[in-house]
Amino acid sequence: TATAKSKTTTSTQTVGTTTIWLDGEWCDRGSAMISVYDHGLLYGDGVFEGVRAYGGKAFRLDDHLERLYDSAKAIWLEVPIDKQELSSITVEALQRSGIAEAYIRHIVTRGAGDLGLDPRKCPKPSVIIIVDTIKLWPEQVYETGLNVITAGTPIPHRESLSPRVKSLNYLAHIMAKVEGIHAGADEVLMLDSSGAVAEGSGQNVFVVKKGRITTPPPYAGILRGVTRDAIMSLATEAGYEVHETILNRYDLYTADEAFFTGTASEIVGIRQLDGRLIGSGKSGPITRDLRARFHSLVRS
Repeated sequence: TATAKSKTTTSTQTVGTTTIWLDGEWCDRGSAMISVYDHGLLYGDGVFEGVRAYGGKAFRLDDHLERLYDSAKAIWLEVPIDKQELSSITVEALQRSGIAEAYIRHIVTRGAGDLGLDPRKCPKPSVIIIVDTIKLWPEQVYETGLNVITAGTPIPHRESLSPRVKSLNYLAHIMAKVEGIHAGADEVLMLDSSGAVAEGSGQNVFVVKKGRITTPPPYAGILRGVTRDAIMSLATEAGYEVHETILNRYDLYTADEAFFTGTASEIVGIRQLDGRLIGSGKSGPITRDLRARFHSLVRS
């Protein structure tokens, strides 16, 4: 069992270096280790969050941590430190890393136990913070838009596990992503079990038609994204009409514009879906406007 944790201190940290906080110890990418009996590894028993930092400041950290703690509570997992302390450690981790444009991953696992499912065999949850970078696509993709296909793999049924829980089990979304990779697509659109539009492999989806912006509602079985909420607020402030409603693929096929939003993705247009060009076949004017507004927001 690999349980040793590095005692790395700030003196060994270099500017722009991946920095990891693991159960009270500072580590780097090579030294951070968890037990092979951790139920987060064995069963996906845990929750996580992804946060972006711009100019050395974490964007909407409080919103992300609130969702993390809510997700943990929903699966009967008690985070062993309070929210304020975790926020302070996150800020310190970001400063230690020296990465101004960072991606921060918070992970809470059930902790080390045995090979059974019983969570009572896991005496203490593990908390991990990773500060690194992320880049999903080259910059030109944000200008041209994504080539997207509909995945055959649906999102998990919302009655089996609430989609509001950002759990460590992302296998359905990974299988959908694999479908897209084998089809030569940039990204995938996932449907729910009834065939309604849900989300991308890790993003929320929006449609623009005659200046009206629509997106699936939370009750449709989607994760309510922090970036999604930010974009909806920005769009409303800019005077756009914004609605949450059930969508199907016809709504995307016939849209003037469509785009994805997410912490890692930010906001990126969809140029075609299942071979059908959307609008002009490139990132549309409202998508570009909202992306510019979002960039201004995160730098403010």
